[in-house]
Amino acid sequence: MDQPGKDTSNWFLTEVQPHRPALRAWLLARFPTLPDADDLVQESCARVLQARETATIRSTRALLFATARNLALDAVRRQRVIRFESFTDQTDSSVLIDDSDVVALVSQHEELELLTQSIQSLPARCRQIMTLRTAYGFTPDQIAEKLSVSTSTVEKEMAKGIRACAAFFASRDRR
Repeated sequence: MDQPGKDTSNWFLTEVQPHRPALRAWLLARFPTLPDADDLVQESCARVLQARETATIRSTRALLFATARNLALDAVRRQRVIRFESFTDQTDSSVLIDDSDVVALVSQHEELELLTQSIQSLPARCRQIMTLRTAYGFTPDQIAEKLSVSTSTVEKEMAKGIRACAAFFASRDRR
């Protein structure tokens, strides 16, 4: 009498198990930022085993690698996070924050839009310096070098820009 569990076990040992080391190596080479390739290999094997229960598999290796690729892509997508921070004098220019609260994200998006409007209302030199600082993350020294001005000039223009932006926000609050 042939045991169904034994048949599945033999199939797994002969058709899936031999591909595990190659699959792990492929995942690590193709997706170096994966937190745990061994978990993905295990999950891929489990899904291929489940697929065998419902359909005939022509190429176990191809299905195993395709499943692992899809799982890895999902994992990589989950790692990507867009962040938004409010603007202050001391912040770096990053406008990124790890927050999944939709209300907070909308609020921060509106803050960013207002900041953009306030910077666009500045005089040309001040606007250029504030943009390099807030949008591109340049330090005052880098801005001074890029614009061929002194660091002192950059700092004065940034202070003027921050005061003007604060006034812009204050005028919006009074409305």
